[in-house]
Amino acid sequence: MLTLFGAGAFFMRGAGCIINDMWDRDFDKKVERTKQRPLASGELTHFQALVFLASQLSVSLGILLQLNTYSILLGASSMLLVVMYPLAKRYTYWPQIMLGVTLNWGVLLAWAGLKGSLHWPVAPLYLACVLYTMFYDTIYSHQDKYDDMLIGVKSTALKLGDQTKPWLAGFSSVMIGCLTATGVMCDQTWPYYAGVAVVAAHLTRQLYTVDLNNADDCASKFRSNSKLGVVLFLSIVAGTLLRSELKADNPATDADDK
Repeated sequence: MLTLFGAGAFFMRGAGCIINDMWDRDFDKKVERTKQRPLASGELTHFQALVFLASQLSVSLGILLQLNTYSILLGASSMLLVVMYPLAKRYTYWPQIMLGVTLNWGVLLAWAGLKGSLHWPVAPLYLACVLYTMFYDTIYSHQDKYDDMLIGVKSTALKLGDQTKPWLAGFSSVMIGCLTATGVMCDQTWPYYAGVAVVAAHLTRQLYTVDLNNADDCASKFRSNSKLGVVLFLSIVAGTLLRSELKADNPATDADDK
């Protein structure tokens, strides 16, 4: 299951990026950071991108069909979000919300794939992931805020302006609270909470050191988040293994849980 969801996330993320670049080709030509992207630069044609998109969606569908019916329907519904995200930045200053909802749909899908349906503990976990996306992508969007103002693209960077850091503090605080709540609801053990603490420290450091008027620093802070998923993943694995050991040592508790 881990292999299926890892591959599914890889191919659907790729498909989402292709759709986004197809929508934004004319915008990307006008932004210094994105003007060399394959579609914007003309390195790839629209048809070539469409063929590549079809290949990635086909592989993704093949993976999705390995899951239960509930998950297949839930996964198929995400395509509407994938197509809608590029439009959000044209009509709202909060496209990062749509991005978070879309990118993290896999959280709901993975839960349904394992459990057969959605249950309450997935709600705070999903919200935490959405807020995390809003945190790092708001920093990311500060790279292009001057170009965005000129070409008419909207973002939280433009909406929040000088108040960005207080909002980032709010995003990260609620995110950590949701991760903690998820751990409590899932009977997680201390390695999980240690991982959450590391995540909190990392976000706090980003918040206090990022220079939102320095595009290079914003890019550096954004890239640093690639390490965070590994930390939380390992803490979940370690916490779950320890929980299993504790239940094995105390069968009465396991019976009560069942």
